[in-house]
Amino acid sequence: MAVKGSSTSRQVEVERKFDVAESTLPPSFGGIPAISRIEKRPPQRLDAQYFDTPDQDLASHRITLRRRTGGTDAGWHLKLPAGPDARTEVRAPLSDTVPDDVRDVVLAIVRDRPLQPIARISTIREVQLLSGADGEPLAEFCDDRVTASSADPSTEQCWREWELELAGPDADANTVLLDLLSNRLLDAGATRAPLASKLARVLDRHDAQRLPDDPLRRAVAEQVDQLLLWDRAVRADVDDAVHQMRVATRKIRSLLRASPESFGVSEDTRVLDQLRELAAVLGEARDAEVLADRYREALDRLPPELVRGRVRERLVDDASDRYRAGLRRSLDAMRSPQYFRLLDALEALVAEPAATGAGQRPKPAVGASYKRVRKAAKTAAKTPEDGRDAALHRIRKRAKRLRYTAAAVGVTKVARRAEAIQSLLGEHQDSVVSGIHLQQQADAASAAGEDTFTYGLLYQQEADLAASCRRQLPKALRKLDRAVRKKLR
Repeated sequence: MAVKGSSTSRQVEVERKFDVAESTLPPSFGGIPAISRIEKRPPQRLDAQYFDTPDQDLASHRITLRRRTGGTDAGWHLKLPAGPDARTEVRAPLSDTVPDDVRDVVLAIVRDRPLQPIARISTIREVQLLSGADGEPLAEFCDDRVTASSADPSTEQCWREWELELAGPDADANTVLLDLLSNRLLDAGATRAPLASKLARVLDRHDAQRLPDDPLRRAVAEQVDQLLLWDRAVRADVDDAVHQMRVATRKIRSLLRASPESFGVSEDTRVLDQLRELAAVLGEARDAEVLADRYREALDRLPPELVRGRVRERLVDDASDRYRAGLRRSLDAMRSPQYFRLLDALEALVAEPAATGAGQRPKPAVGASYKRVRKAAKTAAKTPEDGRDAALHRIRKRAKRLRYTAAAVGVTKVARRAEAIQSLLGEHQDSVVSGIHLQQQADAASAAGEDTFTYGLLYQQEADLAASCRRQLPKALRKLDRAVRKKLR
């Protein structure tokens, strides 16, 4: 598919690679029920130059970037992990330098570091195209003879490999066919290649990420990986990606604040401020996206005769416009040196050894987080009506921090109870924000002489939902208290 506002295209590759001896004969694919036609294509010569940062940051994330000439798909190819046998390939037309659209996809990984040649790979490829009864291609079998070297020409090496790649719109779901074809290759004498790409073989990279032993540090490392993953999804404008990236950002901040001694941070540490600022920028697009979806669903549930005036335009279309504006601001922030330095700082925090004894304190960290929830709940109970919503939102934020901390150290029941409170008060907060927005839009509609009946109807629905959330809160807090006392006594 084409990426919005870009000259690139994307497709999912499902493939397996096999090592094979020079003298091994190619397999026969006759007798496989799904295969009706086998077409042998003329040999191709493919020449590719691979690019990465000086520290091979792309390779460390199992990502390859190449400029290929020859064959039917000359151009720039960026390959991203997408599952055990799958990768997402981003393609761009051939040019002399790395296209900006391609670089932007992995900008959170390469940041402001240069991309330079790290390897050259030439392949003589013989292809058999395997098609079904309707003539549509189902798979390609490639017999490759490879000559490759890293930046140092003296490292040249040669080998032969076989590659199976599924074709067609349902390739990612056709695992039965992939297994059948793979068995034919294994029967012919091939073995599964230990590395997923030719480049990994050239660089001799057997990357297996080792997460930190300390549970909190490990949880932060996992969320940094999630942040980088959702960064790519935001750049592609994938549904809900802004929300998920914001969640990862806030999880990292909550975990750092839950056990600051483990990471050498304090409340005045710059990285905490940068995480809060990033979450705030992402929040503009996220909040607008939530409102657009919320109003679209609410209006769709109403009988048509109750949807009066320009309510859909004011609520849904306006929120969608604000989402697009918020997304643009988010992308500006995600292309800034400040964002790159934040990512540098997070990776450094994870890489540093944990403070002495930090990994031995999971229960005290959970207990301290719970005390903050309980204190916020007691304060909310005494708060006057005009400050109640803010006080409840404070409980939610502290329950969220407790949830992330408890989940990180394996206190799962406490994490589930805290998540229930977070979800309940998240729904309350969304209702409060929506109610304020509905009042503002109703005032604007009234000033324009429009019918405001539907705004009042939706406002009452939000008020009822918020009241329901408040009624459920005491019981949820009691359940959390029991879980904490049972697990931490």
